[in-house]
Amino acid sequence: MNFPSLLFSIFCRLQFLNKVSSFFFLVFATLSHSNANSQVVSEEFKRITDSLIQARPTTYEGLDSVLNPKRTDTIYMRYFNKEAAIKQYPIGQSYALNQLGRKYRDISNYPKAVELHEKALEAALEANNLEFRVYSLNMLGVVYRRSDAIKIALDYHQEALELAETVNNPSNDLKKSINVSLNSIGNLYLILKQYDIAIAQFKRAMASAKELGNKLGLAINYQNIGECLEYKGELEEALHYYRTSLDYNNEIDSDKGRVICKNSIAQIYIKQNKLTQALEILDPTLLAAESLGDMSIIAAININMGWALMELKQYSKSEKYLVAGLEMSQKHHLPSYIAHGYNYLSKLYTYKGDYKNALEYYQMAEKFNEEINSEVNRRYINDLIIKYETEKKTNQIEALARENEFMNLRLRKKTNTLIIGALGMALLTFILYILYRQKELKNEKQILTLEQSMLRSQMNPHFLFNSLNSIKLYIINNEKKNAVHYLNKFSKLVRKILEASSLKEISLADELETIDLYMNIENIRFSHEINFTVRVDDPIDEHTVKIPSLILQPFLENALWHGLSSKDGEKKIHLHVTRENEKFIQISITDNGVGRDASERIKESKILKRKSIGIDITKERLANFSKDFENSFQVEIIDLYDSNKVALGTKVVLHIPTH
Repeated sequence: MNFPSLLFSIFCRLQFLNKVSSFFFLVFATLSHSNANSQVVSEEFKRITDSLIQARPTTYEGLDSVLNPKRTDTIYMRYFNKEAAIKQYPIGQSYALNQLGRKYRDISNYPKAVELHEKALEAALEANNLEFRVYSLNMLGVVYRRSDAIKIALDYHQEALELAETVNNPSNDLKKSINVSLNSIGNLYLILKQYDIAIAQFKRAMASAKELGNKLGLAINYQNIGECLEYKGELEEALHYYRTSLDYNNEIDSDKGRVICKNSIAQIYIKQNKLTQALEILDPTLLAAESLGDMSIIAAININMGWALMELKQYSKSEKYLVAGLEMSQKHHLPSYIAHGYNYLSKLYTYKGDYKNALEYYQMAEKFNEEINSEVNRRYINDLIIKYETEKKTNQIEALARENEFMNLRLRKKTNTLIIGALGMALLTFILYILYRQKELKNEKQILTLEQSMLRSQMNPHFLFNSLNSIKLYIINNEKKNAVHYLNKFSKLVRKILEASSLKEISLADELETIDLYMNIENIRFSHEINFTVRVDDPIDEHTVKIPSLILQPFLENALWHGLSSKDGEKKIHLHVTRENEKFIQISITDNGVGRDASERIKESKILKRKSIGIDITKERLANFSKDFENSFQVEIIDLYDSNKVALGTKVVLHIPTH
């Protein structure tokens, strides 16, 4: 660009900013002097107001169908609110106050928006109108979500959703409010990085929006799912959802929706290193956003502009945009964008070699990230997830109980019919059959209980939590290869455990593969200090020898946590598979831990005692499996000592029949 063109561009931007400033001045003057300007309200609107208040519609649609053209005009809404208050029409007040609150929310004046929505809620309660209560609760939730007050926002949306779902045949407006609740709850899960749960909420809202033909709802939910996919790193899929959202926004001619979608598309381009394409979208989008006056969107676009310019090594221009976005975020209390602004400024100063400022900005970014994802919020969201899963399982149990009751009823009827129609011999046969069946059911129940207990011991919450924490540590330390490597192993282990838990027997090869995955993951917790070796003697064929599923892990876990966790120095576990004779194979697990006696003393000295139930469950399972074999399973636990009776570790020997 030549110098005259550059001057002209700057002049145009200054002229535009001057117009925007004038616009905000007029808005401020209008909001501050609404009473003095009441005469601006047209006579036609006054007649409409009188007619509506006289008719007193009780639904949102009844009011919005008439007031929609004026609902974004603060002068008209203040006038309608004043007249509704004078003539004691609280439903009208609730409508007008909520529209005023939305106006303040869209210019990022969140305290004023909260005040107006709370008054709208009070009016809805006074009118005892459920539809407007739900609407007001959702509006409060949206404001708190915009300002990253996650817990409060989630409380409001949950209350709105629970209240709306008490209605058996909800109106279309109430269905739209349910969509808003689901969408906002999804956004809150998104903020807390619970992306799969967020997507599930958005898809529920999307299905309802399709049913209602609500294109705005579809646009919003496609945009939100795109954000989740972007955070998950699925950029191409996210781009598809953003473009679909943009199509819907173009169809309904939503300027705000277009701006949000274009900013998101540009953000994907930055991540794909298509920096020039991103700037070509962001530059006009920033002008469009400034005309809307929504500071959160303007701040976001400024930060993305700064980010893209930084990657193009245009550091001076980048800093201007980043500082502008940061200042807007600070002024309007937008913690997420504040964190982004500080983060990119830290990166910018790193590129410039100013490590002192880079560190300061990084620390500020971390501070705001910690505030957004505070321990209170994490605990709260975890409690909700647990509550959701518990309710789901409770419903499943109740359904099974009802089915069981129904089956029992059918069985009793059949039994009565047989008793009435059967002769003595038939009756005796039936009783013998019942006794036999009960014995079978008892055995099946015992097996099922053992399998469930076994699965719980394999999927130990402490093990899962520790494994995920270890993987998280790699991610935090930016050790991507290690993180991906161990995440793959962890997912494969979980899959193999779940697959094996449904099988009575598996091959020795599958069992060895499962424990190798388990030991690899547990070795992270021991800083890779465990030397785990496996030896299979010839001529044993690992793929043809069958053993009960998932029987080795409890013994390995016991060796790790009771034998080796308290030991200093070299730590070894050796697994040896050998052919004992034609009818048995022998599996031995030897560790060089502290021994059972020392382990028991250490355990007694601990305040929190780790109770090992996996071995007892495994012994019960082995005893149960023995019923189908010519010979029985045997388990030996041998304490190893040297010549001076000093403990050298423990050896567990399993004798497994093969016929």
